[in-house]
Amino acid sequence: MKKVIRTDKAPEPIGPYSQGLVCGNRVYVSGQGPRNPETGTNPEGIREQTRQVLKNIKAILEAGGATMDHVVKVTAHLTNLDRDFQGYNEVYKEFFTEPYPVRITVQSQLFGMLVEIDAIAELD
Repeated sequence: MKKVIRTDKAPEPIGPYSQGLVCGNRVYVSGQGPRNPETGTNPEGIREQTRQVLKNIKAILEAGGATMDHVVKVTAHLTNLDRDFQGYNEVYKEFFTEPYPVRITVQSQLFGMLVEIDAIAELD
C-alpha cells in the first residue's frame, strides 16, 4: 500500500510523480532539484544547490515520518562530476552522519541545475 507524501516545504513536482511515498517501512523521495520552495528559484553554485536539494529531501522525509538518519540509499546526479564532486561532498556531510547511506553519484545532463538527488529511508 502506498501513501503519498506532500509538503509545501519542498517544491511541487513538475511532472506526473509524487514528492515521496511511504510503502510499508520505507520512505521513497523522488529526485529533488535545488529549487527553493519559497522563492521558486535555484541558488547559484554546487554547494548552495546541494544544500537546497538536501533541505528539500529533509522536508519530504519529515512529512513522511522519517529523518535524514533513516536514509539508507542515495542516488545523486551532478552535471559536472569532476568540477563539483568535492563541493557536493562537503555539503553532503552536513546532512548525513556515519554510518553514511550507501550511495551512487553519477554525471548526468540535468535541466537547468547542477545537482539532483533521490533517497530511500528505512523506518524503525
